[in-house]
Amino acid sequence: MMRIAVTGAAGRLGRRVVQLLAGQDGVDVVAITRRKLPAEALPPQAKVAVADYTDPRALRAALQGVDTLVFVSSDGPDARMLVHHRNVVAAASAERVSHVAALSSVDADTASPFCYAVVNQLTEDLLLASGVPCSFARASLYIEFFQDWLTKARTTGLLRLPAADGRISLVARDDVARALAALAVGEPTGRHHDITGPESADLARIASVTAEAWKTPVTYVDIPNDMYCAETAETGLEPWWLYAFSSMFASVREQRWDRVCDDYTRLTGRLPLSLRDVLSAQVKEPDTAVCPRSSFS
Repeated sequence: MMRIAVTGAAGRLGRRVVQLLAGQDGVDVVAITRRKLPAEALPPQAKVAVADYTDPRALRAALQGVDTLVFVSSDGPDARMLVHHRNVVAAASAERVSHVAALSSVDADTASPFCYAVVNQLTEDLLLASGVPCSFARASLYIEFFQDWLTKARTTGLLRLPAADGRISLVARDDVARALAALAVGEPTGRHHDITGPESADLARIASVTAEAWKTPVTYVDIPNDMYCAETAETGLEPWWLYAFSSMFASVREQRWDRVCDDYTRLTGRLPLSLRDVLSAQVKEPDTAVCPRSSFS
């Protein structure tokens, strides 16, 4: 029996990874969460370990006897996030975890303007330096994350963002979960795998696909970054998230998300979902907008 632990198991991505692994024979799943969840929140086969990213002792206890760790990123301000990640890496090393399958991003790079790209690269470096065998799922931006802006554009008819002609290979969150689950049950690869959608598109194309899928006119309008920041600040968004989104669009403008790769199909034997696939499945107006800040991971 292989024991696989999953951090961030209360989140959308981590919970889906737990669901996928819990359905496999020969796998004992440990769902690591920051707080106790209702019993129905996770599959009954999964064991739950409560351990906050800020608590090294609890993290070590949660990882006792674990063979593989699916390391789903923390969130929040980048400096705090990096501290969380250091704690997870230290705990995995101390408990001699045999394999860490870690979430990262396509643009992982300390030279990127995107704050989380820097954290992701530094986290990869920490894992490689720890000596723990690793595999990295470098995911593109999630369709579900981007859908908050698309939902607003569905109402206004305008997708107003500071992306210039940047291209993005939007990926379904479920596909990222499947890639992480596939890595978890395999041997460590010692390298990164780019998990992208089937098409890299600029925002004019994304707006066009959205309009066709939802049968509602949507047009992309490129706006200056300072205008985006001013307009978004008026919505009451926390300053940190405004900075995070602004720095992300700076990386989009540098074409850091313009990448299509078949690593997902090689790992899972499946074709990735497209933006059209995901949006077309939503045949009615969403009841609530997706909260982007909870969807980077």
